[in-house]
Formats: sequence, C-alpha cells, structure tokens
Amino acid sequence: MVKGANVGLDELSESVDAVVVHLGWSSESGEADADASVLLLDGNGKVRGDADFYFYNNPTAPDGSVQLLGKRPTDDGNEDRVSLDLAAMPGDVERIAIAASRYGEDCFGDLSALRLTVTDPSGEALLEFSIPDAGVERAFVFGEFYRRDGRWKFRAVAQGYASGLAGLAIDFGIDVDEAEEADDESADGTDVPSAESEVVAGSVPARAPVESGAPVPPQRRPEAAPSSVTTEEGEERPARRRPRTAKKKVTLPKVAKKSLAENEAWRQARLFPASSLKNDREREMRATSVLLSVMTQVPEFGRRLTAGFGAPAGRMETFTEVSLPHGDAPKRPDGVIRVERAGRLWTALVETKTNGSPLRAEQVQDYVDVAARRGYEAVITLSNDVALDGGPLGDVKIDRRRKHRVTLWHLSWAEVTHQAQMLIRHEGVGNAAHAWLLQELLHYLRHDNSGCHGFQNMGPAWVPVRNGIDTETLCHGDQRAVEVVESWERLIRQVCLRLGGELGQRALPVQRVRRNSDAGARRAALADRLCADGRLEAEVRVEGAPGTLVIVADLRTGKLRTSMEIPPAESGYPLTWAKRLIRQLSDAPADLHVETLLEGRPNGPRGTLERLRPEPGDLLPQESDVRITGFKLSLFKGMGSSRGHAETGFIRSVYDSVDRFWSSVVVPLERRPRRRAAAGSRED
Repeated sequence: MVKGANVGLDELSESVDAVVVHLGWSSESGEADADASVLLLDGNGKVRGDADFYFYNNPTAPDGSVQLLGKRPTDDGNEDRVSLDLAAMPGDVERIAIAASRYGEDCFGDLSALRLTVTDPSGEALLEFSIPDAGVERAFVFGEFYRRDGRWKFRAVAQGYASGLAGLAIDFGIDVDEAEEADDESADGTDVPSAESEVVAGSVPARAPVESGAPVPPQRRPEAAPSSVTTEEGEERPARRRPRTAKKKVTLPKVAKKSLAENEAWRQARLFPASSLKNDREREMRATSVLLSVMTQVPEFGRRLTAGFGAPAGRMETFTEVSLPHGDAPKRPDGVIRVERAGRLWTALVETKTNGSPLRAEQVQDYVDVAARRGYEAVITLSNDVALDGGPLGDVKIDRRRKHRVTLWHLSWAEVTHQAQMLIRHEGVGNAAHAWLLQELLHYLRHDNSGCHGFQNMGPAWVPVRNGIDTETLCHGDQRAVEVVESWERLIRQVCLRLGGELGQRALPVQRVRRNSDAGARRAALADRLCADGRLEAEVRVEGAPGTLVIVADLRTGKLRTSMEIPPAESGYPLTWAKRLIRQLSDAPADLHVETLLEGRPNGPRGTLERLRPEPGDLLPQESDVRITGFKLSLFKGMGSSRGHAETGFIRSVYDSVDRFWSSVVVPLERRPRRRAAAGSRED
C-alpha cells in the first residue's frame, strides 16, 4: 500500500474478526528500537477516555480487544506486535490508530525499513505498508482501522509527530501528566527521567503533527497537576490519575525471608512435586497438567501465553489426555486449550515433550489433521527446543486449500519460564494466590527432575565440528557447520530469555543483516566463517545496559569471551575517564581485560584490571592528539567441551560466562553517567 490508500479487510480474507499488526524497523547498528501503541477513537477522532490509550504501561484491554504482544527480533532488525480482536471491539469505537514512538530525543529518521504488516491469526500476511521518508519525528501513526458501513477497513496514514508519544496522545484527547511522573519518581528516591533517558518526559510537545522533514516545533514545560480537585458542592477529592508515558520503574525482588528449617536437609512442601518422576512419559504428563492448570487459575499468565497464538481473551478451560477420533485409532494429544468469548470457541491441541525427547513430525501432522477436521484453530508444540525465526519445528504440512486453516505454533519451556518470571518478579499479578501459584510453577520448571529446562543440547554435529576445527579439516559448505550455527542461535535466544527474566528488561539478539535477507543463506555464510576462523559470535542488546553484550566462543582455543564496549564519560579529561572507570570496577575480577578504543586505530592500550588499578594512566595513548572513543571490557573463561547441559558442558559454560560478566562488570557500570545519543553512546 501507499500513503493515503485504504482497503477493506473483507477483500483480503474471508475471516477478519481478529488480526495481528506487526510494526518493523531496522538500523545500521541493529540496536535501535521503538515501542508500539494503540488508540481507540470515537466518531470525533478522540479517545472516549484515557483508558483507550494502550502502550507499554497499559498493554492489555480488559475485554481482550487490544493486546500488545511485545517485541521479537527479525532478520533485519526488530518488530513490535499488536493483537486486535475486531469482533470484540466496542460499538462506539469508530477508529483504531496504530502508532509507535521512540525513546527520549531519538527520532525515526535514525531508523530504516519502517513498515507495518497486518496478518491474520495464522500469520498469513494481508497487507504491508512502508514509510520511506521519516525524519525528525519521535512518534508516528503508521495506519488506522476504521468502520465504514459495518465493515472494517484499513488506511495507510504515515503521520509523524516531532513531539513524541506524549504529543501524539494529547492530540487524540488524552491528558498526559508528566510533571506528576517526575514528582513521583523524585519522592521514591529514584532518578528523575532526563532527556537522555528512555522516557518521553520533561516537556509537553506541541500538539500539531508534522510531516517528515519539518522543523521541530517549540516545546514547553507542563504545569504541575493538582493533587486534588474541588467539586461544585465544595468537596475536595483526589485528582484523577492520568496516563504516564514514562516507563515504569522496574525493581528486582527483595531477598527471600530466612527459612524456619532446622537444617538444610529439610525441604519445603511443594504443590507440584517433581522428585518422584521416573521416566519421560511421567514428566510429560505432569508438566502438561501443571502448566495448563496454572494457565486457567492465573488469567494474566494464561492470556500472555495464548495471545500470541491468536486466542481471544475470554474464559479459559484446559484438559489433558483427551481422546479424539481419527481413522482407525483415536488420537490422544497431551492437552487441549479452549477459550470461550461471546459464544465462540477457540481450541488448540497441545503436544508436549520434556528432556531431550524430540517432536515427531508424523505425530504433529496427525494432530494438525484432527484439528482441521474438527474445526479447531491451532496446534501448539511444547518442548525444550527453541524455534528459529518464530516458526514451527519439524516438517508438517498445512493444507492451505481448506477453508478452515489450522495454525501450527511452537513454544519452548524456556519461554514459559521467562513469562512466569516476568510476571512474578517484575510486572505483578492480580493477587497473592496467583503469585504463589506462579512461584510454585517456577520451582517445578527449574527442578532437575522436571525435564523442562529449555535448550540443552548442541546437537550431534557439535563434536565433529569441534574436532574438524581443531584438526583444520572442516571445509566450507559442510552442512554440519550450519547445524552448529543453528544450535548457537537457539542457545543465544535462550540466553536472552534467561537474562531478560532475571533483569526484568527486554533482551534481544542483534542481527546485522539486510532487510528481506534469506535466513538460510545468512546461516550458511556464518557457517563458512566458522570453518575459516573457528569462532561463533553473537551480540545481545539489553534495555538499559551501557552497551551491547558480545559473546564469542573460540573453538580453536577453547575460550569464551564476553565483552562490552562502553563510551567515555561526557565530561572531564581522558585521565579522569580512566580513573573513574577503574574506580567503578573496584569489585570486578582482577583478570578483567580493559582496552582503550581509539578513533581510526584497530588497537589501543590495554591490560588486566589487576595491573591497571595502581596505574590507570596506562590506558591513555602516548599521542595526545588521538581521540578516545570508548573502552572495551572483556572476561575470558574456559569453554565446556561436551554438547549437553552438564556442569562441564558448553551450554552451561556460556550461561556461567554471561552471568559472571553481568553481575561483576555490567551492574557496577549501570550507575555511571551516560553520554548523549549524539556521542554514539545511547543504548536502545
């Protein structure tokens, strides 16, 4: 589509009761990002109330008509996703504006490949719209859905706002109280958001939208909102809370209370015991029943897991060991999920595997056929494996000729653990009972005997590839190298889930590739590089971190390197920067390598922290006219040899390496002053 064009959704698909909107972008660094938002508008083009504004602080509508599904990496950047249940949309909502905004002073002109894609719940693309001319805008209305004669249509808008998310919200009739936000943060003893932070705050942008390339309108500071209001009868009441466009402050959980046990041999009673499980069949049955039961009892958790699969928001019931007719012998999927909304049923069959048990394509194919014949919507596979590119696992055929299409989805146990952890430790749930249930679920999933530990095997190609690199006999084009690259990518995605769950922040792998590049060709090229230099490399972007985390596994030397490049302080002199950095790393490991990054030169002064502590000046170049662009911090660790998840395995060594670097190096650095985005030091 082009800007200004419109199309009826019923012209694109037979069923348009629900759609998923994908907002995508990319950047040269692969790190820049933005956030999606949705506004429900009446016939006058204004929200009916502040609750009609859905963004990162208000991601879900109570009736399930809107849900922000979160981000995921793509081959050329990132995308943010929104689920819209158009059949559940209130009757007085005439338009649905789909927008996105950037953090602080960042603008969309720094991004490329801005695009909006609308798909049906099965993932089939219905339309796409690109924005090629973004400039100073900090917020964009990409497009809008609107009713016309009882039909839903879509219009490509591409309307930019230099005033950011707050200005966009105000333009559609929302009261945004940024002064109150700053006051609250100050009262809590935390930092007040600044122009450089990931907060659209500090000034209320002009209300008028701007076209791409237009000058930024003047901005003004809002007046502080009153803490109370006086009614006509003279009664004083608290002022209504207004939407905050500043992101919520995330705090890590408090230290657990001291146990009342007499000694460490005592074990707490658990709702879901795992120690008695004896074989994989028992583990699969127990894990399926535990997960599905918690999904029904904790609605926030159940909705979070099923929304991405196209399920509506409604009353959920789950079942296990259901027998369904299929030819001569009935089929018994491990579980069934049913969601009822407005008299309509959404049904998904669930096939579960634990430990290293692989999904069998023929079994999943049978469930897809059963679902198609019975009019079910989805088949969900659940195992320790991690799907690449968000697709299903295994070679299963979907009959596109059928009027009723079944969607095949895959979910990793690591993703289940991540979502439970995000809710219980960072975002909160409805009540204490829900929190306790999720805590019990987390304990079960992490138990050594549960079999639900996520990705835990580098595959049969791991040892031959390692030996081939050691003996220099691994050749370009070897398919085993491609398999190792795919396993490495799965491992890094799980590292992101683990790290993001612990920190309560988004953690995504960085992929520096061109838009629409072929994933298979990209992995083949990485496999050739592995054959040539014997290294596996990955970058991880964590929201709020001072830089990008780089992980390198050198199969020739058997070493793991975790590193991060950070910018120098905004003010002061080079010697001051070096002294401040060494002081901040006072508790870091003595074997931490510190290297000075110099403009136009491949290498700068470097040394271990142990050697540099008494002489920080050794980090400075001898030539005074060479500009310091930053510092590179690196930790090295021996690499595990085996392909599995054992203590001495490669996977465990990667986890340990990342955990050690983050806790001992990154955490102290998060308190250091950060430079402005113009200096190339902003994290996105």
